[in-house]
Amino acid sequence: GDTAKPACNLIINLAYASQSSDGKMKDSLNTYFLSACFGEKYMGMTPEEAVKKYTEKYVGDYRKDLEPMYRKDEQDKENAGEIGAWYSYYKGIESHVQLYTGHLLVYRIDYNEYTGGAHGYGSTTYSNFDLAAGKKISVQDVVQPGAQAALAAKLTEIYRQHDAMRDLDEAQRREFMRDLAGEIQQSFAAPDNFTFAANGIVFSFPPYAIGPYAFGQVDLLLPYHEARGLVQQRWLPQ
Repeated sequence: GDTAKPACNLIINLAYASQSSDGKMKDSLNTYFLSACFGEKYMGMTPEEAVKKYTEKYVGDYRKDLEPMYRKDEQDKENAGEIGAWYSYYKGIESHVQLYTGHLLVYRIDYNEYTGGAHGYGSTTYSNFDLAAGKKISVQDVVQPGAQAALAAKLTEIYRQHDAMRDLDEAQRREFMRDLAGEIQQSFAAPDNFTFAANGIVFSFPPYAIGPYAFGQVDLLLPYHEARGLVQQRWLPQ
């Protein structure tokens, strides 16, 4: 009840299927959407129920985990305002259908969260569905058999030309190409987080995966005209 005290802020914008000529398909998609947005324990709920339960848990966990520590800090420090910011959490989960062609549906989830510390965390995930086959499309379904290494080499080439890399000198570029073991990475395997765009296929790498936090999520665009021989023909414009 005290607006001067820290609090948590939760924003949920959930897109889900409300009508369909195929009830089984609708239920299957919604089950996946709820799992992807909130976790597997929410899969069997209605969208409305899932949002309600997730919100209650988020707020409950926030108060249970942080209120005792905040009360103690409040007693130990004269200026509570200095510690308030570290206890003000937020989370945003916003989803929408990015692309729908009748047989292909791309579902996008934008996620951001702050739980104290120097900075928050944000990511975007894509899920691609082949509605004709009734299945989620994996990167293995898209890559031409035997072309995984060639695609990885191509993505690494594209990364070297990425906007974030262009302003770096060669030593800095080499440093950012190192993996967790400190070795220079010769190629980046195609991630399962990808989406179809008007001019190509976008492969998305989360923060820290192929660069420092300042790079954020790195999206590498493989133009369709460069994807021939790497991507199966059915996923290329006719």
